Amino acid sequence: MGSASLEILGLVLCLLGWLGLILACGLPMWQVTAFLDHNIVTAQITWKGLWMTCVVQSTGHMQCKVYESVLALSSEVQAARALTVGSALLALIALFVTLAGAQCTTCVAAGPAKARVALTGGALYVFCGLLALVPICWFANIVVREFYDPSVPLSQKYELGAALYIGWVASALLMCGGGLVCCGAWGCAGRPDFSFPVKYSAPRRPTASGDYDKKNYV
Repeated sequence: MGSASLEILGLVLCLLGWLGLILACGLPMWQVTAFLDHNIVTAQITWKGLWMTCVVQSTGHMQCKVYESVLALSSEVQAARALTVGSALLALIALFVTLAGAQCTTCVAAGPAKARVALTGGALYVFCGLLALVPICWFANIVVREFYDPSVPLSQKYELGAALYIGWVASALLMCGGGLVCCGAWGCAGRPDFSFPVKYSAPRRPTASGDYDKKNYV
């Protein structure tokens, strides 16, 4: 049961990481307005994401505008879109592969092939976590570099948004979950006794007189 428990725990972590990655991709809070003036009373707060820009007024009213032209976007936004969406889709494929090779399912016959399928699914999840880290760290580097750049006006400086932190946590969950799935599959391949036990009962055989032997009921 040890390797099966690792696979189940890893799959749960991967699902949480996948949902977190989708949330981080959709949230507009990749960049948030930095408050650098001495006057703490501001008229509006600007959020920038991969798909839209939102302006929150001091009265609580929020307006969002979706980016209309893809070609007008900066190269980092276009690359971040492609990498995050690709990572989310690859995680979906990894989910089906992991479920097919998991010990708690019967999609693939038990044996070394089933363990290899689960190992492939775990490796895909680890790759998804690494792939999702690329745009998140890229964006964070741009935000930090522009924040400390003296040539950038104060009104155009931004801070790290909540979506970046969610993305980091999601990437960590994907990599940790994928690692646990790989460990569970590797343990199942090396130690078959760690998998789900299957119990068989011998069929009852009738005696010469036609009646069933009493020892079959003991």
